[in-house]
Amino acid sequence: MAVARQTSEHADPLGPIPREFAAIMRPELPSLLKEMASEIVAAIPEYAQLLDGPNARVIRVGIEQNIATFVDQIAAPTATTSLRDEICRRFGRFEAYEGRSLDMLQAAYRIGCQVALRRVRTVGKRYNLSVTVMLAFADALFAYMGDIAELSREGYLQAMAELGEEPDNRRRRLLRRILTGSSVARSALAELAEHAGWPLPQEVTLVALRVENTPSRTALDKDILLDFADPEPHLLIPGPLDDRRRDSLQTALTGCRAAVGLTTPLSEAADSLRWARHTLSLAEAGLIDAQPVAHCEDHLLPLWLLGDPGLIRQLADRYLSPLTGLTPTQQHRLIDTLRTWLTTRGTAVQMAGILGVHPQTVRYRMRLLDRTFGDQLADPDDRFATEVALRALHLNENKRTPTSREGPTRAGPSRESPTREGPTREGPFKRPPGSQ
Repeated sequence: MAVARQTSEHADPLGPIPREFAAIMRPELPSLLKEMASEIVAAIPEYAQLLDGPNARVIRVGIEQNIATFVDQIAAPTATTSLRDEICRRFGRFEAYEGRSLDMLQAAYRIGCQVALRRVRTVGKRYNLSVTVMLAFADALFAYMGDIAELSREGYLQAMAELGEEPDNRRRRLLRRILTGSSVARSALAELAEHAGWPLPQEVTLVALRVENTPSRTALDKDILLDFADPEPHLLIPGPLDDRRRDSLQTALTGCRAAVGLTTPLSEAADSLRWARHTLSLAEAGLIDAQPVAHCEDHLLPLWLLGDPGLIRQLADRYLSPLTGLTPTQQHRLIDTLRTWLTTRGTAVQMAGILGVHPQTVRYRMRLLDRTFGDQLADPDDRFATEVALRALHLNENKRTPTSREGPTRAGPSRESPTREGPTREGPFKRPPGSQ
C-alpha cells in the first residue's frame, strides 16, 4: 500500500508499507478487535447494547471485516473492498434509522484508529521496524479511516433520504430511541428531540393499542408520540395523565381497545409500555374487569400476580402440594376456605357468610387444613407465598388446583361432614377462627 504524507506545500512520498507487515499484523487481529470494542463501549456507552445485543455478532463481524480489509490492502493493494464498502454504508444507514447523527460512529472510528496505532507501536518495537515504516502505516491508517467514514456518510444520507423529513418519521424514530432504555444518553435524545421539535419531558406515560383499531392522528394531542407501524402499536404521552389529558385521551380513543401504563421517568418508558401491554392482554382475556380503555393503576395487584403465569404455577405446585391426593371437589372447597381465611382472618361465622356454608362446616374445614398443611401456615413467609398462589389462581378464570391433573391418590370423604371431628394435634390453627 503506497501512501503519501501531505504537507502545506507538497506531497512527501513515504513509499509502500512492506507487504510482510501484513503477516506481522494478522495474529494481532483477534485481540485488537476485543481491545477496540472495549474502548469504544467505555467511551460511547450507547454502543454497549449493540455489542451485547441480538445483532452483536453481525456488528462484530463488520468491525472485523474493516480491520481485515486494511491488512489485506497492505498484502495486496489491488484487493477488492466491496464487502467492506457495503458494511460501512450499512453502519451509516443504521445510525440514521436509530435517529442518531454520525458523531458517535465517527468517534468510534477515531477510537479504533488510536487503538490500532498503539498496537503497531508495540509491534514495531518487537520487530525493530523503521521510523519510515511506522510513519507510512500511520498515514495509511488515517487515510483508511477517512475512506470508511465517507462510506458511512453515504449510507447515512441515503437512509435519511428514504426516511424523509416528515415530523411523524422523526418523532417515530425518537420514540423508538426512548424505548431502548436507560443506556441511551439524554444528550443523544435531546439532539434527536430538538430535530423532531419535541421537548424532552422528565416523565412519560405509555399507551398500548390493539392493532385493529388505532385512533386517528388528528384526534390525539399534538405532543403525543405514536408508532402505528410497530406490530404492537403504542403512544407516548409526555408527563402524567392529569384530568384534562385523561379526558382528551378518552375522547381520542373512542371505539379503540387500549391500556394506559403507569407514569415513569423517561429512561424507564419501556417499563410503562410493558405494563400497558400486559394490562391490555389481561383485559382481552377477561382476567380483569376493564373498560375499553384500561388503566394499569386500577389493576396493580392482578398485574403483579399474573405477570408470570409459569412462575405462579410453580409457586402453586410447591405451596399447595399438601392438597395432593384429595379429590378436585375437596381441593376446591379447602382452597376457597383457606383463601377466605388468609384474606379476611374472619371468625367461623363471618367466613360461613362469605362461603355460604354453616359455621360448623367452616370449623371442620379449618381443622382439616390444619392437619393437611401442618406448620406451613405458621411460618410468615410460607403463609404469604401460599396466599399469593391462591390469589393468582383465583384471578385466573381457567384456574386449576396444582394436583387436579394427578387425580386422587388416597381416599377422602365424598361429601363434607360438618360434625366430624378434626385432629386434636395443635398446629398453625391452635384456636381455629370461629372456634370460640
